[in-house]
Amino acid sequence: MSDSDGKKTLGLRGGSRPGNVKQSFSHGRTKNVVVETKRKRVVVPKPGGNKGGGTPATDGSRRPAGITDAEMARRLKALQAAKAREAEEAAKREAEEKAREEERARRRAEAEAKEREQREAEERARQKAEDEERKKREAEEAAKRAAAEAEKKKAEPATSSAPRNSASRPAPQQTPRKSDREREERGRGKGRGDNSGGRRSGKLTLGQATGGDGNRQRSMASMKRKQERARQKAMGGSVEREKVIREVQLPEAILVSELANRMAERVAEVVKSLMQMGMMVTQNQTIDADTAELIIEEFGHKVVRVSDSDVEDVIKEAEDKEEDLTGRPPVITIMGHVDHGKTSILDAIRNARVVAGEAGGITQHIGAYQVKTESGTVLSFLDTPGHAAFTSMRSRGAQVTDIVVLVVAADDAVMPQTIEAINHAKAAEVPMIVAINKCDKPAADPMKVRTDLLQHEVIVEAMSGEVQDVEVSAHTGQGLNELLEAIALQSEILELKANPNRAAQGAVIEAQLDVGRGPVATVLVQNGTLRQGDIFVVGEQYGKVRALINDKGERVQEAGPSVPVEVLGLNGTPEAGDVLNVTETEAQAREIAEYREQAAKDKRAAAGAATTLEQLMAKAKEDENVSELPILVKADVQGSAEAIVQAMEKIGNDEVRVRVLHSGVGAITETDIGLAEASGAPVMGFNVRANTSARNTANQKGVEIRYYSVIYDLVDDVKAAASGLLSAEIKENFIGYAEIKDVFKVSNVGKVAGCLVTEGVARRSAGVRLLRDNVVIHEGTLKTLKRFKDEVAEVQSGQECGMAFENYDDIRAGDVIEIFERQEVERKLD
Repeated sequence: MSDSDGKKTLGLRGGSRPGNVKQSFSHGRTKNVVVETKRKRVVVPKPGGNKGGGTPATDGSRRPAGITDAEMARRLKALQAAKAREAEEAAKREAEEKAREEERARRRAEAEAKEREQREAEERARQKAEDEERKKREAEEAAKRAAAEAEKKKAEPATSSAPRNSASRPAPQQTPRKSDREREERGRGKGRGDNSGGRRSGKLTLGQATGGDGNRQRSMASMKRKQERARQKAMGGSVEREKVIREVQLPEAILVSELANRMAERVAEVVKSLMQMGMMVTQNQTIDADTAELIIEEFGHKVVRVSDSDVEDVIKEAEDKEEDLTGRPPVITIMGHVDHGKTSILDAIRNARVVAGEAGGITQHIGAYQVKTESGTVLSFLDTPGHAAFTSMRSRGAQVTDIVVLVVAADDAVMPQTIEAINHAKAAEVPMIVAINKCDKPAADPMKVRTDLLQHEVIVEAMSGEVQDVEVSAHTGQGLNELLEAIALQSEILELKANPNRAAQGAVIEAQLDVGRGPVATVLVQNGTLRQGDIFVVGEQYGKVRALINDKGERVQEAGPSVPVEVLGLNGTPEAGDVLNVTETEAQAREIAEYREQAAKDKRAAAGAATTLEQLMAKAKEDENVSELPILVKADVQGSAEAIVQAMEKIGNDEVRVRVLHSGVGAITETDIGLAEASGAPVMGFNVRANTSARNTANQKGVEIRYYSVIYDLVDDVKAAASGLLSAEIKENFIGYAEIKDVFKVSNVGKVAGCLVTEGVARRSAGVRLLRDNVVIHEGTLKTLKRFKDEVAEVQSGQECGMAFENYDDIRAGDVIEIFERQEVERKLD
């Protein structure tokens, strides 16, 4: 076997390769050095040496040392199997690639066929549309030709009767010119049809849909303008339109678009004028009054300066004429102490079951209802809560009412909220009717109620006074008709009237944020008629009446005076007690709401700015030792949220207080959880729940959410939590006295007092005081308590013992040791 067959050996030929290297030294010296590189020749055995292809050669020089023939055969067999496996895999890959290529070719052919079919269908549709268009044009042209021939036939008699002058009037040439013009118009129309058929063949125009010829029809305004221009031209040239000079009301700041609207000028012209003045503004930016005044004068209008507060002039009350006034139902507010039966009386009158739906059996919302009596009289009732926390609700009820029905339980007499209701009625200067409820109970004493009312200057008719009183029972229905008669009599005396044919005005009794309906306000209409679609402003919010819902849950189209309704369509939740006014335009309502919102913001900022730095430092020093319990409150209605915040402000003392970080209406949201986490506060939900994202966030961040439906429970829980912040009271219990008989010095311990326990017991863990001549000179703890030589836990009275004080050695014979224990007592807020 020669070296030429097979692969060539890698490496250098020959044993060594000489080379020259030139070395450089200092001072320009150089030196040539001969370098010889030697490499070891590697001899690789050639596997193709066995030309016969039989069993492998057994020559030891052609295989690695130590490999037997059997091992070599196994290796060659494994090598051949690997090569066969590679060949199979290559064939398999080639087959798969071929199958994929065929699949791609098939899909490509299908897509091309589908696209070809689609193009053919589009071509057929386009051809069909062109044929229809051509037929339509031919029919129109035929109709026009027929009309022209008819006109020509009509004109022929007139032409024959008139004198003919062929020299002065070339009549035979008129017809060719008209026909040429018609032919040219037909050619142009055909060209347009052919051009539009290419790209817009499949699109249906408005003219085609309405059966027109496809040309755009001119509007009536355009035709009038054309006639006006023609008339002016006939009169001798164009006449410039006279400019209308307007009085533009200018507030302290105004939007560019609003300024252009008030001047009835184009916004682009106003922006152009401002840019010429060097102000690069857009139509949505605000400019000051001085700049706007220059623009108004430049456009030739008159400026009327108004202040921000003038925006409310549009809702100023106007006196109604006597002939416009008509009778209206009375508004009756039912007031009294909690659990005296206010809602039960109203339920008995209405034949309803409101009490059953209230949590805890107590009213926690202000409710508005309308009742029609047997005699046909319509009465509007307001039911107020009696709980102490709802003072503001009762105050609002007294302000919007005509008559107050004071409910007092015959078995409970006058209570704190009864007195408060009397004061509200007196402050609002409204007449009062006393309803003595629960007269069917054995313990009822109506006379005691009448005498108790005398202390608060309420003198009933039975006591020769002017205030009507009726004994009733909501349970049995006793006296309810007499109560309604008393209300009807009182309303007749008051002669209640209102003008229903004017813009509505009303008071918000309650407001809430409903999940499905958005902000909802319960409004008692006081004057005018509120209709669906009216634009109104209420407090800092505005809106358009989307729906009106009465107390029975029915949708109504309008609500007259003394009618309570739920109003939908506000842009935000108003405050309970806000006044609702109907405006002419949405712009007016928005402007008034924005002004009120800004005024409230400025008022809050002014209140904060009035505080000096010294006052802030003094307050911070006072608050150093005050612990705060921060909470977040979310309630279902505005009145409940207000009542809870007021109740929270009353909890606390000099050491601890409750701080409401945020109170609002509606479900608990993720924003509330974020605020609660940042301040370490729990979230209190009153008749509301947290949404899914808020619950998940609260679980992740460890924020506590508590739900309540009765205000008692919420106040009690917050009070208990605030009590936990109070430092415990330390109480000392004296358990014994010991007298020092002698003092000993003990090594490694110090001075030890030999004592006799004269009273009580001495304990190792107790605190001790050292008395000398009945004066306390040391207070501390015991280091050791021994009886004889043993360490003991306690020593009884009459026994001797040894005592050593912790870190104190000044003890003498005759001193008295007072032994006591400290006990921590939890404190609670009152």
